[in-house]
Amino acid sequence: MLDTTMVTELLREGVWVAVKLCAPLLILSMAVGVLLAIFQAVTQIHEQTLSFIFKLTVVILVLLVGGGWMMQTLLDYALKLFELMRTI
Repeated sequence: MLDTTMVTELLREGVWVAVKLCAPLLILSMAVGVLLAIFQAVTQIHEQTLSFIFKLTVVILVLLVGGGWMMQTLLDYALKLFELMRTI
């Protein structure tokens, strides 16, 4: 049977999985945004699409490099949930 401790642990683990999956994308995207903002301020080039293209490129590269790990992490959590549902 599920008790509140187990539900709390499952929710905590779910939030942790979400943070692990989103953190690389968000951190690198923000870093590129800050670097491009500094570059645009120094060179006085204020093109909106410039930062969008670089951020999109970084996100795609992160997904290509770390996509397998992200999928495996999500799959492990989902399998754990399904195993728990089967035992109930």
